[in-house]
Amino acid sequence: MTNLDQASARLRLGAALNRMVVTFQGMTARPDEYNCECHWGSAEELAQLKVPDVELELDLLHRAWRPIDWNDHGSVLRRVLPQLSRALVGGLVEPLFGMDEVGRSLARGQGQQWPGEQVAAVREFLNAWWARTLIDPDPVVPVHEVLALCHEASATLSPWLDVWEAQTSSVADHHLAKAVAHWEYDLLGDRLPWETQEHEEETCIELTAWLIRTAPARLRSQNAPVELLHRIRLLGLAGSARWEDPHWPDHRY
Repeated sequence: MTNLDQASARLRLGAALNRMVVTFQGMTARPDEYNCECHWGSAEELAQLKVPDVELELDLLHRAWRPIDWNDHGSVLRRVLPQLSRALVGGLVEPLFGMDEVGRSLARGQGQQWPGEQVAAVREFLNAWWARTLIDPDPVVPVHEVLALCHEASATLSPWLDVWEAQTSSVADHHLAKAVAHWEYDLLGDRLPWETQEHEEETCIELTAWLIRTAPARLRSQNAPVELLHRIRLLGLAGSARWEDPHWPDHRY
């Protein structure tokens, strides 16, 4: 990986963030949008969502994207997307459990049904952020968290894994080793390492198969611990062959 690669990825991400601003400028929540004051916030805060392009306090931004009970979630989301995308890249978004929550919020907004230029802007932002994160030696949001967000937002895993597989830098390999260490407990229990709305079993199988195929050589290139390599090998075993293996880590489920 060269400095040119890093610069190109930064420029692409910067352009994608600018495109989000241009594409979604002037957007507001619906005039009749409502949420309960007792648990969401004040009428004055709600009114801010109905005024375009005004920067929100981070707490209000969080309360805008996270609820599941907006009448028109998509309109609220479009109102905050330029600021939300910048906050995501800056590591200023802190979900309660994981970045998959943000991805599900994007999915709830039914973004695939938005006008074409809006769909394209969101897609390019996610692609640019993912590409930049993979080659960033110290990303503010870990790679495994960005992957979970992108999966939940797009309802597909393979395009994101394909980009990771094609990115063969030592930085991307290092991120893979860290991700495997984070994922192995859940995957050895045949569970997806993040919460998802649907097709959990199929997604878990897809991620597991990809790791079995691609991870061993890349982990060895990072001098990953031998036990981590055994975790990947164990993923290729089923039933008693897995938990009776001498390298089974004695996980309890």
